[in-house]
Amino acid sequence: MFNRSDYVSDKEWSRFLEFSKDLETPNIVVNVDKIKANFIKLRDSFPYARIFYAMKANPGEPVLKMLAENGSNFDIASRYELDQILKFDVSPDRLSYGNTIKKAKDIKYFYDKGVRMFATDSKDDLKAIAENAPGSRIYVRILVENSVTADWPLSRKFGCHPDMAYDLLVLARELGLSPYGISFHVGSQQRDIGQWNDAIAKAKYLFTSLEEEEGIRLTMINMGGGFPASYIDPTNDLSVYAAEITRYLRDDFGDDIPEIILEPGRSLVGDSGILTSEVILTSRKNNTALARWVYVDAGKFNGLIETLDESIKYPVVTTKDAAGEKEGEVIIAGPTCDSMDIMYENAKYKLPISLKAGDRLYWLSAGAYTSTYASVGFNGFPPIKTYFMGGEF
Repeated sequence: MFNRSDYVSDKEWSRFLEFSKDLETPNIVVNVDKIKANFIKLRDSFPYARIFYAMKANPGEPVLKMLAENGSNFDIASRYELDQILKFDVSPDRLSYGNTIKKAKDIKYFYDKGVRMFATDSKDDLKAIAENAPGSRIYVRILVENSVTADWPLSRKFGCHPDMAYDLLVLARELGLSPYGISFHVGSQQRDIGQWNDAIAKAKYLFTSLEEEEGIRLTMINMGGGFPASYIDPTNDLSVYAAEITRYLRDDFGDDIPEIILEPGRSLVGDSGILTSEVILTSRKNNTALARWVYVDAGKFNGLIETLDESIKYPVVTTKDAAGEKEGEVIIAGPTCDSMDIMYENAKYKLPISLKAGDRLYWLSAGAYTSTYASVGFNGFPPIKTYFMGGEF
């Protein structure tokens, strides 16, 4: 169904097969060298921006070590991620507490560790920052509607209306904090580049109105993530995203572009990972059923949660793929005793008719949000293991 070479080169595939041949399934193999190449490409595409890697996408220590050594900054969502990145001697000025939902004691923990940049989107959170991280720089996240064109939308739960963002930045100054900027996220795996245009325009409105009406001069826009990995649905190349987003910034800000922060996750690590699962069983629900069920040893609770609502559609190849091999429609499901543990039913995946127990399914572009989303032991199954190939760790 999928041409593997469109996603992984022959050389990389041979290297992966040799590395993983004796590993127990299910597992994830992450190519750290691929992440480094993606980081360099993103950095070169946006030379005016600072990159804050979203650790939640893949917090593997070889990944963090490589990115730290190559000058990346880091977007942190919890005190546990903070402790993890500080092991690599990353200075606090390279860190941002980007989670808008946080305990007061965690704000103090970050402040005591030297972090001085905090995201917010509510009055009570802002007051907690003022009390526990006095004098810190504040950026306010605004709402962006992206439910149609992003494969994994991030609207509603995070951010506030621009009018509230205005009020929060005024309040931040009153509370002794430093109003720093505006942030937004157009949705993960965002295929509509125009979403950045709308969000930047809202940021420009806030920059102008706050300076003219309140004397508050913001200096930073955090544009979040949203750049794509290589799944089934086609996307533009990163170079197209960079050219268009740069044009949007210049249209609104001219030559006076503010400091720009990017928070990539999926676009850096997604293409680096291959999840290997083994077929447990194939079956049909009745004698005339057109679609076979293919049950594998990885599922929604063990690495593939982003198949929820079939949002992320991974390219899947098998050990039986060959020219001329007959294929048939399948429903792909996981191993647990939960009826929602079905990855693809409506997407109409097709796999070789000859597929049987013991064969392997390889889920490509599985380097982001796989192992970290996995359960700790549902039905007693252990968390999926991740192995790192390449890099120096």
